[in-house]
Amino acid sequence: MVNHTKKNNDYALWVRMAAIVSTSVALLLVLIKLYAWLVTDSTAILASTTDSLLDLFASLMNIVILRFALAPADKEHTFGHGKAESLAGLVQAAFVLGSAILLVFSGISRVINPQVIMQGEVAIWVTIISIALTLALVIFQRFVIKKTGSIIISGDALHYQSDLLLNFGVLVAIILSQGIWLYADGIFTIIIALYLFVGAGKIVLQSVKQLMDTELSEDELAQIKAVVASHNKALGIHDLRTRQAGVQRFIQFHLELADELSLLEAHSIGEAIEKEICKRLAPCEVFIHHDPSSTVNHSVI
Repeated sequence: MVNHTKKNNDYALWVRMAAIVSTSVALLLVLIKLYAWLVTDSTAILASTTDSLLDLFASLMNIVILRFALAPADKEHTFGHGKAESLAGLVQAAFVLGSAILLVFSGISRVINPQVIMQGEVAIWVTIISIALTLALVIFQRFVIKKTGSIIISGDALHYQSDLLLNFGVLVAIILSQGIWLYADGIFTIIIALYLFVGAGKIVLQSVKQLMDTELSEDELAQIKAVVASHNKALGIHDLRTRQAGVQRFIQFHLELADELSLLEAHSIGEAIEKEICKRLAPCEVFIHHDPSSTVNHSVI
């Protein structure tokens, strides 16, 4: 139980930290890009600024949603609030799709009406700074995702990964638009928009799976069965059901035991199996129903 609580606390700490850091970086990016747009009047920089504004709004929303999603279970939400994170993932995907649509229109317009970007030096330096800040943020977010598997941080990271490509595209487009290849700005923008569409689709799929109580992965199910099979007094399991809400996994099954075992022995066996499952798949909650083997028609391991 102590280890389970520690994992939950670590998860909350890292995702909150990631949300605050991404919001701070987004605000800084908006300010410097807005300055660059005012100085250069570049539509590419304006598009990048608009995208960063969307990121800032989404990151602010993440902080609000995480306060709810990470709240402990209560009387009205006895299974916790983890699904709020999946809902946030859908909203994140909507922001990404909205940005992609805007970028497609912006890219097409730039291809149709190409133009030289004035005062390109300012735009180039601001874009380089944006790339450095965004790269540092993405590296930190990948670290947090690896530790937590958070959907909401994954969705947020998608924004900044796309921003990284967007900023590289803007940098190349600004350089090429100085009379080398005027169509570069629009073409790069459209390519990045297509990348956004694919990434948003992945976030939607992952969020919907959790909202629809999809089973855990085959690997996780195999781990559960392996734990039961490794106990010398466990005869089998059946009616294994699993789901996930946010980071929290919920696992329930019927454990088949010998008829002659006492209630205390059966409880001890179930408790040992529960602890081992939680050790492998924490954070999770395990619900075990103990069945005498004579009442079971078949067993599945």
